[in-house]
Amino acid sequence: MPHVIVKAWPGKTEDQKRRLAEAITRDVMQILGYGEQSVSVGFEEIPSDRWKEEVYRPDIEERSQTIYKKPGYRM
Repeated sequence: MPHVIVKAWPGKTEDQKRRLAEAITRDVMQILGYGEQSVSVGFEEIPSDRWKEEVYRPDIEERSQTIYKKPGYRM
């Protein structure tokens, strides 16, 4: 039952979020072999002034062993 959370800066349209969720769902189904009913996708908007504390430190820095595509930036 994969649940994917996308965290990004604010400003993406509802259409962009929907299209991204559909693309992630398709890839999860194809690559991991789950049915559509098993996949959920969330989208969280995190302002740039809170990115380091709410995303970079807890999700990237402190969980680096779980990151399969690391960012090309450091904070």
